[in-house]
Amino acid sequence: MYIYNVTINIDESIHEEFKTWIRSHIPDVLATGKFTAARLVEVLVEEEMGGTTYAVQYTAKSKADLEAYYEEDAPRLREEGMKKFADKMLGFRTELRIIEDFKA
Repeated sequence: MYIYNVTINIDESIHEEFKTWIRSHIPDVLATGKFTAARLVEVLVEEEMGGTTYAVQYTAKSKADLEAYYEEDAPRLREEGMKKFADKMLGFRTELRIIEDFKA
């Protein structure tokens, strides 16, 4: 299993608008069929630049599903957020491979 993690710092001037938008954007990403689940989290760190930082963690069954997402869907879905929020958000993406899950 893989986690596609998108971390985004949001300027306070668009904070509420972003929260509304991301809640509709996540189902659009899931609708691609490349991911089995998603989790929206707030990053609890105070940024020097200000704003609020969030991460969205999408779970994919395979590297092939993740690669298919990059090829078939990512450009369109990324462009949507960039057009809407442009210089009011700063993001980066990371891939994580799940080695093992542990439960209490």
